[in-house]
Amino acid sequence: MLFHSPDLDEEERRVLHEIDASRQQLRNVLHEPRRWKGVLRRNLKARAIQGSNSIEGYDVSLDDALALLDDDEPIDANRRTSLEIVGYRNALTYVQQLAGDPHYAPDASLLRSLHFMMLGHDLCNSPGQYRLGPIYIRDDDRQLTVYEGPPAEQVPGLMLELSNELAAPDDRPVFVRAAMAHLNLVMVHPFRDGNGRMARALQTLVLAREQVLAPEFSSIEEWLGRNTNSYYAVLAETGAGSWHPERDTRAWIRFNLVAHHMQAQTVLRRIDESARLWSALNELATARRLPDRSVLALFDAASGLRVRRSGYERDTEVEPGTAARDLRLMVNTGLLRPHGETRGRRYTATDELRAIRTQVAADRTPIKNPFDGPSEPDSVARHLTTVS
Repeated sequence: MLFHSPDLDEEERRVLHEIDASRQQLRNVLHEPRRWKGVLRRNLKARAIQGSNSIEGYDVSLDDALALLDDDEPIDANRRTSLEIVGYRNALTYVQQLAGDPHYAPDASLLRSLHFMMLGHDLCNSPGQYRLGPIYIRDDDRQLTVYEGPPAEQVPGLMLELSNELAAPDDRPVFVRAAMAHLNLVMVHPFRDGNGRMARALQTLVLAREQVLAPEFSSIEEWLGRNTNSYYAVLAETGAGSWHPERDTRAWIRFNLVAHHMQAQTVLRRIDESARLWSALNELATARRLPDRSVLALFDAASGLRVRRSGYERDTEVEPGTAARDLRLMVNTGLLRPHGETRGRRYTATDELRAIRTQVAADRTPIKNPFDGPSEPDSVARHLTTVS
């Protein structure tokens, strides 16, 4: 027996309707090709990877998440964190491929393969294999066990039940189906490690299969990473310390509806601000007699990222010498500031460039909770560890 979703009440159906409206708005906006949308898509995927891994204690800057997304060397992240990020990147990339695969079959083998992609760099965690013993989640700050998974001998049967449910016709809203897939996998806790990331990737996969929006525009992993305390709290409330599939899941469903609603608001706001920032930087590049392609570097720098020549070469498809000349021009015109030696040089925004970004964001619309709750992200979560 797995956890089951409740019948939605009127307020929850209202929020679902608003989420659908936001998705329609996103689809209409994204239908028109704009060069900055590719940048936004890449950044959203990096933020999803960054957010999901931060929940497990693997913290990286957006700069490093983007670098690892593009197979570049990270600036700050250590080797272990980099391997974790790359593993999750590989799994999410596969999720993207599965989104439109007509031969997709959500069976146990697929889920185990995704797990191997995530953790194949560390064979000590038995990637791709179900756990063979008990498993506990420990709150290191309070020195207590907060959750115990079901007995290992039940795991294969529960995962078969989950995969059968994923494959069966289901008329529930996709947000509910995806949330329940997430909940059931994380409560079964079938693997020795990586269960939270697997559950979040599975949720993104269920959403992506709808083919309404690309996975990076459907995922709530960034939002979960920014609201980790609330995420752990609702899982604790729903699970009640051990395997209790008979418990009410309404709090979990509502939590996910809030996440989708607020993440959609965030993405729509970013789209609006990205369009206005790109337009302002285009005008600036023309006024400073910079090549049109330089806007790619100015956009990243204005957004708070560190620009590297290798990334600029790749994004603009120019030769190293041309990239170096472009970056020197941007420095000489007072828009970029260089840091470090030639080989490891990075470029950041000057005060003038940052001021343009600040002006664009000055009148941004606040993000609101659709159930009229608090809208600000919570504080950094206490550290939980898995003991198997």
